[in-house]
Formats: sequence, C-alpha cells, structure tokens
Amino acid sequence: MGKKITITAEVEKLDEVLGFLDSFLEDSGCGMKEQMQLDVALEEMFVNVAHYAYTPQKGDVSIELESSEDPKGVIVTLSDSGTPYNPLAREDPDVTLSAAERQIGGLGIYMVKKSMDEVFYEHKDGKNIFRMRKNF
Repeated sequence: MGKKITITAEVEKLDEVLGFLDSFLEDSGCGMKEQMQLDVALEEMFVNVAHYAYTPQKGDVSIELESSEDPKGVIVTLSDSGTPYNPLAREDPDVTLSAAERQIGGLGIYMVKKSMDEVFYEHKDGKNIFRMRKNF
C-alpha cells in the first residue's frame, strides 16, 4: 500500500512534504526514533532537489511512500526531471576532522546513508530516482 504526491520542488513546500510523510507513518507502526530519522532524511533529499535539480528554473518532485512487511518498514522514493546527479557517488566526508577542517558539503547525504537501511539511486528515462528504506 502506498501514497504519492507531486509537488513543486521549493524549500517553502518542506512542511507539506514532511506532513505527508508523518501522516503516512502514523498508521505504519513506525517508532518515534525511526520517524525522526525519516523526517531528517526526506528533508535533506527534498531540499537538495529544491536547491539544485532545476536551478534557476522550477520543477516538480514526486514522492512515493510504500509500506513493506518483510522486513517491516517504509520505502521513500523521490523522482525529479532535473539535472542528473547521483548523491551516492560523492565521497563521504571525513567526520574525524573538525568542522573547520572538513570540506563543505556532503554531510547531509552522509547522514542519510548512515540512518537508512538501504539507499539507491538511478537515472532512468530522464529522471533522477532516489530510494531509501527504513526498517522498524
């Protein structure tokens, strides 16, 4: 069972996106810790699309939510027609360095990779497709 929305990729739409996710999670058996991790991960990925996928134009992003039973969890898929970009190809930041010593960027996707059970990216049929799975 799933739900899907297509929304303009603008940071101002973030509350609507997170509300969509949270309402889906209410009936899913998701714990508070997992919900917070999913909220942070979806925020990071949505904001990245809003800032970089269509610059300087505007475009849409589709967000699909699916429940899974084996293992129990949720799969979140974002797809957009913006500039092709695989966030998983970026090298992880060296988190042993201080913030002043570390290169700018990459920390958000690093947090997504560490907090989700699976992450996947492909560029197919002119679309960026990013999928993340959280088990609970």
